[in-house]
Amino acid sequence: MFRPKIPTMPTPTGIVTPPAVEPTAIVQHTPAPAPVAPAAPTRPTVQLTPGTALALVGAGTAVVLVVGAVLVSMLLAVAVTAASVAVCALVVRSLISSQVRRR
Repeated sequence: MFRPKIPTMPTPTGIVTPPAVEPTAIVQHTPAPAPVAPAAPTRPTVQLTPGTALALVGAGTAVVLVVGAVLVSMLLAVAVTAASVAVCALVVRSLISSQVRRR
């Protein structure tokens, strides 16, 4: 049943011979009863030792510091951009008002 069937190649004359068919017997088995699972938990319990707790605190602190630095740098970039746009607006306004006075 589980043996691979090798396909037959056509002969050079173009005549194809059909593959041999092997009869198989069908045998039905009654399934065995499923074993009862033990009542013990399947997940292992996680125990925090002082070393792992300290490592978790250190990793959390590092993540908070990195995220804080990124956010502060983004805020600083926005502030510098806003200040430069404001200075450009004042210069353009001054140039326009001086042109109006000269006429």
